[in-house]
Amino acid sequence: MSKNVAIARFLAVATFLTMPILACGAASAVPNLTFGGTLIEPPLCEVNSGELIDVDFGERLGIHKVDGIQYLQKVNYSITCAPGAKDWAMELMLSGEPTPYDVAAIQTNNPDLGIRVLLNGETFILGKPVAVNPADLPVLEVVPVKTPGSTLVEGAFEATATLQAVYQ
Repeated sequence: MSKNVAIARFLAVATFLTMPILACGAASAVPNLTFGGTLIEPPLCEVNSGELIDVDFGERLGIHKVDGIQYLQKVNYSITCAPGAKDWAMELMLSGEPTPYDVAAIQTNNPDLGIRVLLNGETFILGKPVAVNPADLPVLEVVPVKTPGSTLVEGAFEATATLQAVYQ
């Protein structure tokens, strides 16, 4: 028997033997799995009743005393949620323009001055959601910081940010 004939016979037998397997594969294409669920919208929450949260450092900040420790201020805020919110996991997120030297500091209109934000005494990194308990909100604080090695110039300053309460 020539080598070509042997190969041809082998292929014919292999094809014949695999036909039932291919037929079973086609039969298993019938759906045997379903997926379902219910989509719901998380309850709405409002930070500070929709009012502006204003932190005033006053008019007597010493340009040589801004060090990230002095002038620490507590931020008074509230979060009010619709009924049913207690069953959801809440996160707080702060959005704003960060300073080039501190990811937890909001840039002010003074290029060398930022406002660092703290959540329960720890840096609150801008754009990074943090899990919180809506029944026991964390302490939010802010403190002025400056570009390392810089000398601040006198003048009024301002910074803005957005505090969001988000359910997961």
